[in-house]
Amino acid sequence: MRKVLVDKGVGFGARELVFVAGPCVIESREMALDLARRLSSLARRLKAPFVFKASFDKANRTSVDSFRGPGIDKGLEILAEVRSHEPWQCEPVAEVCDVIQIPAFLARQTDLLVAAGRTGAVINVKKGQFMAPEDMVNVVRKIESTGNRRICLCERGSSFGYRNLVVDMRSLAIMRETGYPVIMDATHAVQRPGGLGTGSGGDGVYAPLIARAAVATGVDGVFMETHLDPPKAKSDAANAIKFSQVERLWRKLMEINAVVKEGR
Repeated sequence: MRKVLVDKGVGFGARELVFVAGPCVIESREMALDLARRLSSLARRLKAPFVFKASFDKANRTSVDSFRGPGIDKGLEILAEVRSHEPWQCEPVAEVCDVIQIPAFLARQTDLLVAAGRTGAVINVKKGQFMAPEDMVNVVRKIESTGNRRICLCERGSSFGYRNLVVDMRSLAIMRETGYPVIMDATHAVQRPGGLGTGSGGDGVYAPLIARAAVATGVDGVFMETHLDPPKAKSDAANAIKFSQVERLWRKLMEINAVVKEGR
């Protein structure tokens, strides 16, 4: 398994489980910095590798009225303090962020993948809900064509009928056959796309269950959205894990990870 270094010793593909956590979208500078401080403090206390995540522009919202975020300029200004989606955005984002995330809906967009790869940053690609895990080999090749081998693949569930997702745990093992680290997006995997009519619903209560099951397969990282008060979140309120529950969950996931990777 190829080890993908992020920054300051944090890397996917090692025995340690990496946590990728933060709000779905930057709601304000104060909110982002406060949550980043809380999560960083928790990670230091648990000695857990941690990457803060937050979107500056949620362009794929269900409704035209949905909150999208502060935009690239203000968003990167905020992310720079604690530290996408069109090809032209990749270069400025890489100057601020250690990891560029490719959304599931754009996982097959060649120009975007190539532009992201050329930045030299770590590229985390979410597998599209409409894609088989074997399809991610082509995604990897597109990024590798730039010479960038700093790649992570992320599972976030597969479409199951209308407005529902399921997680096939086999996909985690299949994607690891590419030789790159695999991350489980536990909160988006319980989303119900468009379930609220003008927005997406979800079953956030099951996100910890998905996370535990994924870690038991030997994944390299767990992605989760968290919020101090999930019902008030401006995006993915139904899926986010309440921050007060994160420490207990992280401890349990670290215990499972230690057992699964013992002797590696």
